[in-house]
Amino acid sequence: MSSQVTLPRLGQGMESGTIVKWLKSEGDRVEKGEPLYELDTEKVTQEVEAEASGVLLKILVSEGEVDVGKPIGVIGEEGEQVEEPEATDAAASADEAEKKEAASTEAGESAEKPATAPKREGEREQGRRANAEEKPAAAGTEDGRRDGGRVKASPLARRLAKERGIDLASLQGTGPEGRIVAEDVERAGASPGWAAPAEAVSGEVETVKLTKVRRTIARRLSEAWQAPHFQIGMSADMTSAVHLRERLVERAGESGVRPTYSDILTKACAVALLQHREVNAHYAGDEVHLFPTANIGIAVAAEQGLLVPVIRSCERLTIPQIAEARADLVQRTRAGKLTTQDLDGGTFTISNLGMYGVERFVAVLNPPQAAILAVGAIEDRVVVDEDGDVVVEPRLELTLSCDHRAVNGAVASEFLRAVKELLEEPGLMA
Repeated sequence: MSSQVTLPRLGQGMESGTIVKWLKSEGDRVEKGEPLYELDTEKVTQEVEAEASGVLLKILVSEGEVDVGKPIGVIGEEGEQVEEPEATDAAASADEAEKKEAASTEAGESAEKPATAPKREGEREQGRRANAEEKPAAAGTEDGRRDGGRVKASPLARRLAKERGIDLASLQGTGPEGRIVAEDVERAGASPGWAAPAEAVSGEVETVKLTKVRRTIARRLSEAWQAPHFQIGMSADMTSAVHLRERLVERAGESGVRPTYSDILTKACAVALLQHREVNAHYAGDEVHLFPTANIGIAVAAEQGLLVPVIRSCERLTIPQIAEARADLVQRTRAGKLTTQDLDGGTFTISNLGMYGVERFVAVLNPPQAAILAVGAIEDRVVVDEDGDVVVEPRLELTLSCDHRAVNGAVASEFLRAVKELLEEPGLMA
C-alpha cells in the first residue's frame, strides 16, 4: 500500500521549507533511511531521508517552497496506481505567482504611462480593433513551456538564468509539463556556446536574491542589534598555549586532526562558562536560562552564509576530541551537509578571525545566547613583564560582547579574566 511523503518539521518554529532537488527519480527503488531529496530550511540545506521503503511512484512537488505537513511525493509498490492530488504541486503555485507578477508588471507599466485626454466611445472601439490586429498572437501552449507568452520556469531557474545570461526561451524544459528547472539552466550554462553571452552581460549590475539561510541570518542579526549590549576586552599571553599546541600537534602525528588555537580556546571557554554560568545563558523575555553544560558554537564562513554549528558538552571533552568534532563540523558546513541538530542548542559562541590577520573586532550577538567571544590573531608584542623587564610575548586579543539584560559588566569581566588565566596556565583546564 502506498504512503505519502510529507514535508517534515526539522526544527522548532519551522513552518515551511524549499525543495531544492530530488535525489531519486520517479520509478526508482527507495530504501528507508536513504537520502531522498534536498531541503532548504531557514537554517541549513540538508538531505532528507525516506521514511519508508518501496518505489518512488510519484513526485508531487518537484521543487519550490512547501508548508510543513504537505504531501510532496508517494512511495509504494511497483505498478501501484497513484491518484493525482489537487493543487499540491508547487509548480502550479509558482505559475500562479508568475501570472500575478506579470499582471502586476503590466498594470504598473500602464500606470506609468502619461495620461491622455478621454476618447469617445467610437474612437476607443476603433483603437481596440487596431490593437487586436497589430498585437501578435500569444505563444501557444502545445509544449507546455509557455503560458500567455511567458516561458514557464521555476523561480530558481529564472534566477540562475539571469545570473548566467541565459535566454530561457531557448531552453527545453525537463520539468512537469515542460517546465524549465534549475538543472536545465545549469546544463545550458556548462555548454561552450553560452560563454560569449555570459561575457556580454558581465558588466551589468548583478542582483542576488537572498536564500532562506541568508534571510534568516539577516533577521537574526537585526534582532541582535536591538538588544542592549556592551563589549569588554583583554589580551592574553599565549606563550604556554603555543607550547601546548606544539605538543598536541606532535602527538596527533600525520594521520590525526591537528588541534588549533581555536580548539584550545574552546576548552578554556567551556571551563570558564561552568565557573560563571551567568554567561552560559539564554535571554528569554522575563527569564534567563542558565545551562549546566557548555554547548559552544563555532562561527564558520560558508558559501551559503555564516553558520554556527555547535560542539556539545565541551567541558567533558579533551582538546584533541574538540579538534575532531570541530574538523567534522567545519567540513560538513562547507560541504552543505549540516543538519538542524548541528545548529541547535548552542549556549555560547566563538568567532575567530585571527586566520585573516584581524587583530581585534567586535562580534554581533547570536540570540538568544547572552554572550559571544571575538578572537583576533596571535601577534608578538613588546610588553613589560612582572619583573619590569621589556620582553616580546605572543599576545591574543579577546573581545566579549554581552546582552546586558542577562549579563552585567562585573560578571562578564570575571568570565573573561578566567579565560585569560586558563590560556596563560593551560594546566588549570584539567
